[in-house]
Amino acid sequence: MTPRQRNQFFARLAAAIPEPKTELRSRSAYQLLVSVVLSAQATDKSVNEATRTLFREAGTPVKMVALGVDGVKRHIRRIGLFNTKAENVVKLSAQLLERHKGRVPRERAELEALPGVGRKTANVVLNTAFGEPTMAVDTHIFRVGNRTGLAPGKTPRQVEDGLLAATPPEYLRDAHHLLILHGRYCCTARKPACPRCPVADLCTWPDKTMETT
Repeated sequence: MTPRQRNQFFARLAAAIPEPKTELRSRSAYQLLVSVVLSAQATDKSVNEATRTLFREAGTPVKMVALGVDGVKRHIRRIGLFNTKAENVVKLSAQLLERHKGRVPRERAELEALPGVGRKTANVVLNTAFGEPTMAVDTHIFRVGNRTGLAPGKTPRQVEDGLLAATPPEYLRDAHHLLILHGRYCCTARKPACPRCPVADLCTWPDKTMETT
């Protein structure tokens, strides 16, 4: 895409998605961090169902450590990989208390040093909790970046770097959520809704659908 087309791409997404934000429910940077860790290979809906009761009982690092691994499992056992995730949530909570006075750090290296936190999770927290212009490439964003021609890449990191370079500065803060919501509800994996897509004419994908989903 040309710079002009990329600007139109994000301008149209912003018009179609006036409130680009995460669908994970949280009341603090800590709760967001826990939710994102739990969301790996799970839907936001299932995570929200689990954290609704989990955060009621343990919404802070102190309470989470006190709840313990078995206690966390009681709330999240319907989520995939719940055994490992429960251990990571308790360990990262303890590490926040030991190294960061219970606060979620704003530095990438410190975030990625926490148990269960990789680059994608760190990017989500940096963007959503702290407003940093990061790009967390999940399956939706990876698909949109490649399918539309906006930022093709063979790996999530290649797509991330491409999107950061291709996104106009004024849209960088919201670009992550604009792209993920577009991928989740319009540019879907099996049958994208090309006829109602606001950026269909800018998209270079040759196999556009002819009917809405």
